[in-house]
Amino acid sequence: MEMMSSLMWILALLFCIVFLHVKGKGKLSNLRWNSKTSCQLPLGTLGWPFLGETIDFISCAYSDRPESFMDRRRRLYGKVFKSHIFGTPTIVSTDAEVSRFVLQSDAKAFVPFYPTSLTELMGKSSILLINGSLHRKIHGLVGSFFKSPHLKHQITRDMQSYVQQAMDKWRDDQPVFIQDETKTIAFQVLVKALVSLNPGEEMELLKKHFQEFISGLMSLPAKKRMVKIVQKIIQSRRNSSRSATVPRDVVDVLLKDASEVLTDDVIAGNMIDMMIPGEDSVPLLMTLAIKYLSDCPPALHQLTEENLKLKRLKAQNGEPLIWSDYLSLPFTQSVITETLRMGNIIIGEKDTMSSYNFTPFGGGQRLCPGLDLARLEASIFLHHFVTNFRWVAEEDTIVNFPTVRMKKRMPVWVERREE
Repeated sequence: MEMMSSLMWILALLFCIVFLHVKGKGKLSNLRWNSKTSCQLPLGTLGWPFLGETIDFISCAYSDRPESFMDRRRRLYGKVFKSHIFGTPTIVSTDAEVSRFVLQSDAKAFVPFYPTSLTELMGKSSILLINGSLHRKIHGLVGSFFKSPHLKHQITRDMQSYVQQAMDKWRDDQPVFIQDETKTIAFQVLVKALVSLNPGEEMELLKKHFQEFISGLMSLPAKKRMVKIVQKIIQSRRNSSRSATVPRDVVDVLLKDASEVLTDDVIAGNMIDMMIPGEDSVPLLMTLAIKYLSDCPPALHQLTEENLKLKRLKAQNGEPLIWSDYLSLPFTQSVITETLRMGNIIIGEKDTMSSYNFTPFGGGQRLCPGLDLARLEASIFLHHFVTNFRWVAEEDTIVNFPTVRMKKRMPVWVERREE
């Protein structure tokens, strides 16, 4: 089993389950709170010595029902229970209220914890691992930039260009693998937003190293090679006498900060970690949306009509599509929300999927700073896909472990629409 991929799957669980690390010399005698009070631990079992319940956890993850590990224990012990997974005493919450409380709590009450293997791979200064003032600084700077209309305009322009380039190569006599296509597009868009790197030889080299990093085949050496590429870009910016008045990318945003804690190493390492959604979660969102629409013809028909109407309106007015146009389509946004619900490791019941307790992008200080961009990218891809093509999807199934993906890479046969 590839350790890096396995750990990335664990990270995906944080969209719907909160793992709370229990401090206190590795013993599950008490859950220590900073208020100097202790509380009774929930029911549960630690499983086998050292192994805990890891084997059962992985076995369920490889099955068609990865949530069965949680379901069985929820029935036995309640919505919050103790366990022992990947060598760590753990409290698992499948309760929406508890999970929301943890996500919304400040850093003094709950701190992130990950297995040592992940800590070594990501580095101690990774935004996934850091806590306190440094995390707030990086999260705040990146989050503000990702929300800026300037970046949304850039993302829209780049996404439209990369989608068009990809779709121009599609043929009707061979299948198009949606999972592969969306990974290429999303990675290009995100890397451009992070370090202003355009498609080309250097981008391909970075992607090759990144895929090695994700797969775990040569994870640490691959990350070091990626860091060198990004550090070269950072050093070039520092040596440049010209300073952009409007930040071009995340590197510009972080370099403008006067704090000494944001060293070149910290910036470079975090750029690599922020590339993960471009290889994993954003392509998955687009791929699963196509899967959902293929399985639900009425939804496909309604989404297609909504997007064709927008395309015709903009064409009649002689106006280009802008980022707010894509996000203004209510049914398209509903499809994306439903895709997020269906794509969760633990599929939520529809009657509990309110905006209050459905948090696929995390919450509180751990809210994904790129949540708006993920929706925007998915909206742009769906618009151009349904307005330019009719298609038939081959049968495919979702694989949940070690990463969530389509078993056959979501092959579809396309036919271009007449103008």
